[in-house]
Amino acid sequence: MKTALVTGSGGLIGSACAARLCAEGWRVAGVDNDLRAWLFGPAASTAGVARGLSAAWPAYRHHRLDLRDRGAVRALMRELRPDFVIHAAAQPSHDKAAAIACDDFDINAGATASLLAAARAFAPEAPFCFCSTNKVYGDRPNRLPLAELATRFDYADGRDGIGEDMAVDQCLHSLFGASKLAADILCQEYGRYFGMPVGVFRGGCLTGPEHAAAELHGYLHYILGCAVTGQPYTVRGYGGKQVRDQLHAADVAELFLHFFRAPRAGEVYNLGGGRANSLSIRETIAALEARGYRLRWRYAPQPRTGDHICYISDLSKLRAHFPGWEIRHPLARILDEILARHERHARPQAA
Repeated sequence: MKTALVTGSGGLIGSACAARLCAEGWRVAGVDNDLRAWLFGPAASTAGVARGLSAAWPAYRHHRLDLRDRGAVRALMRELRPDFVIHAAAQPSHDKAAAIACDDFDINAGATASLLAAARAFAPEAPFCFCSTNKVYGDRPNRLPLAELATRFDYADGRDGIGEDMAVDQCLHSLFGASKLAADILCQEYGRYFGMPVGVFRGGCLTGPEHAAAELHGYLHYILGCAVTGQPYTVRGYGGKQVRDQLHAADVAELFLHFFRAPRAGEVYNLGGGRANSLSIRETIAALEARGYRLRWRYAPQPRTGDHICYISDLSKLRAHFPGWEIRHPLARILDEILARHERHARPQAA
């Protein structure tokens, strides 16, 4: 039985990966200390997800460990000597990072450095998937020529999306983007310098019904929840025409298994739903109305600092390296799954 170490196992991507690996017959060690509850409040807690994994999968073992504790990370890696490492733990909000700058860097960059060093010492041959972010590109995507259409912005030069060749310097990142970029570069170097099988996956909007979303993170899940519960939503800037591509967490877990089977050292991939799974906030509101949900929203003209106007992932490199991988969750299915989840939680419980 192979062993995997999955950090952030209570979060969206980590839990999807842990469940998928357990279903494939792996022994999974999940690491999550429910930092989300401290970052975003009790509603964003992942404790229930961790309990659910333990209950559902006998091969899952949970470790409530703080990845900033270098000694503890090293001890766990020495004990496990895993065959596969998925590093999905993070402080995920660029808004929150501004208020907790040092904590943000320690969580995103420092913990990654500790995990990489421990992996090199005790599991150097294990494929290592790092969940990076498109925020490593800062606001540079906003410098591309854009066309303002009726319901969204799009690329004026006709490109399909943003590729891995986009520059990462001389632009505004947000402190979150900076800490994740530091971790991103570290992962690349452990791959290129030490020859370790490390893959860097720069995620756009990764989503799904299990997302513990909050106002500052997890836009699609959060806005759909607002529509179901009647909670007001604030659209911030760009006329609500800002665009994101959406990828289901289960499709991410499937991709990481493809990387495990055919790893590469220090490769970088943009990861998202691509053009077919892209939508703007205005288009999200229209999709909700088409499904019978009317969102209560107001408009604030000031956009979030460093926010992307239009971000769609170019998946051509990823598809070339992993031709067997495909997106199995189209946008309509993602919307319907998330809405169904919110409906179940909003429904009064029977006595």
